[in-house]
Amino acid sequence: MWTKLIEVKNGYVAKVWKDLYDAEGVAVRIVPPLTAAYSWSAPREIWVPDSKTHVAAEILRKV
Repeated sequence: MWTKLIEVKNGYVAKVWKDLYDAEGVAVRIVPPLTAAYSWSAPREIWVPDSKTHVAAEILRKV
């Protein structure tokens, strides 16, 4: 299962968060996905696996 971590204002900010979490070994889902089907200027949600929520929250706290 996945848990919603944060909402960001657009796809560009979501990509920055995804890159950060990827570097820390935390899988991330961006909803809606970063594809041509959705505008990059639309708000996004960052989701993380339930088992990594505490790690993701700690990274978020440190940034």
